[in-house]
Order: sequence, then C-alpha cells, then structure tokens
Amino acid sequence: MSAPGVEVAFVHDPEGLADAHADLVVVDLARPGAIEALGAVAGRTVGFVAHVDEATTAAALAAGCDEVLPRSRFFGQFAELVAGLGLPSGR
Repeated sequence: MSAPGVEVAFVHDPEGLADAHADLVVVDLARPGAIEALGAVAGRTVGFVAHVDEATTAAALAAGCDEVLPRSRFFGQFAELVAGLGLPSGR
C-alpha cells in the first residue's frame, strides 16, 4: 500500500493500535483482536473486511471505526482515502 507523500507503518499486534500516532489508521478487521482494539485508537480509522461479513462491519462501526469498506474497494481506493485527509505534500 502506498500513496504519494505518505508514510505507511504496519502494526502486527492489534493491541499496538493504541500506540499508533497517525492521521489515518487502517485496520484489517479480520485479524483477531482488531475490533476490541478500535476503542483505543486516536485518529481516524478505516477498516476493511470481506464484503459479505455484515456482522464484523456492524461490530467495527459500533466499536468506533470511522469507516468500514469491503476489502476490494479499500485496496482500489487507498490513494483516494489518503488524499481525502488533506495531508501536506511530503508528509
């Protein structure tokens, strides 16, 4: 995943999301513990999940995820998601 002028960092343990200081936190909602960790995230969160997994989508939104997208749409629109943050060039 990349977008011009954006640094991407990966957190392998969902509990590490609490320490993520970023303008946008992207969450693979299929990972064990991801939904439970959402409440500790500071900043905007976008999660992705299989398009048929309505239960996980509902749980993530209830846990505070700002936006949940089907996996295919998320990866197809990553650059647009980042561009929508209005980050300064070179950040």
